[in-house]
Amino acid sequence: MPARFVARKALKLAMLAALAPVSIAASETLHLERLPAEQLAVASPTDRVVGEPGRMRIAPRACPAGDDAELRRRIVEIAVQEWGFFGFHVVDQTAMPVDDRRPDRPWRPVAWLDPAESARVAASIAGYWAATADGAWILERQNAVWQGPAGIGARWRDPWSAAFVSWVMCESGIGGDERFRRHIAHHAYIDQAIAARDDPHLPAAFIAYDVGERAIEPGDLACRVRRAAYRSVADRRDALGVGVRSHCDIVVEVDAARERVLAIGGNVRGRVSLKLLPATFERRGGELVPTTIGRGTRTIFAHLKLRAPSIEADALARAPTLRALAAESERLVAVELRLAGGGMPAPAGSALDAAAAAGDLASP
Repeated sequence: MPARFVARKALKLAMLAALAPVSIAASETLHLERLPAEQLAVASPTDRVVGEPGRMRIAPRACPAGDDAELRRRIVEIAVQEWGFFGFHVVDQTAMPVDDRRPDRPWRPVAWLDPAESARVAASIAGYWAATADGAWILERQNAVWQGPAGIGARWRDPWSAAFVSWVMCESGIGGDERFRRHIAHHAYIDQAIAARDDPHLPAAFIAYDVGERAIEPGDLACRVRRAAYRSVADRRDALGVGVRSHCDIVVEVDAARERVLAIGGNVRGRVSLKLLPATFERRGGELVPTTIGRGTRTIFAHLKLRAPSIEADALARAPTLRALAAESERLVAVELRLAGGGMPAPAGSALDAAAAAGDLASP
């Protein structure tokens, strides 16, 4: 069997492993260290902080300038690398009931990191905070937590999902705050995208749409608020500038064949995780447009569309982090299975299948 074919097959199997749900304990042994610069040129978030937990502080570092032509790809590849660093954890929301508000719904415990894993990723999460304007005082509060009885294994006092998105956008080369308002809360850049919708002359990198107005692509953002308090951008427009508990994930793949959107977010069960979001689609002209994303209290209310050229639909499969798994077939298979959701194999013709067959995806 030709070596090139073997490399492609190994890549496909490795990716399939990342897709399947596995135990939390197993997920914490799957983490992949960040790639060398020749494979993915991005600085580690740990470069933005100095000192040990308990006395950690921010080391000021500018966001790099980038090329808009590669912006979507950079966003996806950086997010995927952090997903791998945190163990390729997958949260499958496609089986969630349409009505998830029922009081008789069984309670399931939240799976947080164990103390050893919390210690391993502490400086990385601190680096995410360092990319935001108010990250310094957040880090000071966490230093006080680390000085407490739990030590470096303590959970983060403040939710860091917006800090993660802010760091990804910073490292992607998106530019200054006038293009993306890096902040400790998601609503800051959601509001910026709504303002850009109302005034197209504003330089913001994202424009806010209701789900169903535009096709969604890798590099876009999918946003919701707690308990689905908003159902449309108009709902939020009436409260611009007012704090709200919200969350946004970075879209990395649109899988209309399986009625789902794959998106990576921070502080999802204590990790950078990939979500399988249920979605419905309809074809309009030559595009597949989502009519819904999410269900129940996790319904997506805002699609933040990136003002940047489109990239290939299988950007997730082509990400350097997944390509690097080609040499580690057991871990690749584990990841591929998680992404399949429910232990089912990825369908023929999926993005992973196409990527594994592509000539430029031979083992790096």
